[in-house]
Amino acid sequence: MPTPSAMLPLGTLAPDFQLPDTVSGQNLSLADVRGRQATVVMFTCNHCPYVKHVESEMVRLAADYQPRGVGFAAISSNDVTRYPEDGPAEMAEVARQQGYTFPYLYDESQDVARAYSAACTPDFYVFDEQLRCVYRGRLDDSTPGNKKPLSGADLRAALDAVLGDGVVSGDQFPSYGCSIKFR
Repeated sequence: MPTPSAMLPLGTLAPDFQLPDTVSGQNLSLADVRGRQATVVMFTCNHCPYVKHVESEMVRLAADYQPRGVGFAAISSNDVTRYPEDGPAEMAEVARQQGYTFPYLYDESQDVARAYSAACTPDFYVFDEQLRCVYRGRLDDSTPGNKKPLSGADLRAALDAVLGDGVVSGDQFPSYGCSIKFR
């Protein structure tokens, strides 16, 4: 049974973080990944079939919106003792294989996932230029096995609104996926 996202209240200020990027080896903060116009924070992992289903669209979204001033960061918060395939070395390999153009951060303490009220993978958050939450939830309505095409429609609509008139629809749907594996 998939786990739904917890839906952080709209208007919430993005919680700051300082996490290691598994690709560059640098510690990065929210300020380091922040975009000029908006910031997307994605909670993800390596092993979840829901994440594997949307990975290609995550990469396409970043390619489409990074040039427009949107910052992206992926964060994995899973317990690597129980899920070693979600460890930092494996994260770096997935980022290289998938062509991530954004950092893939490791939340070993799981404090960042808790601060964002992240509940599942994948879980998507969009913050405006003031770092206020304007969108949280699903990428689109495609899930493994439902045969709906992967489009990123929900997240793209939120980003287009932020980059346009700034008014993001309040009609938002939770993401569904694997639960974050908290210790």
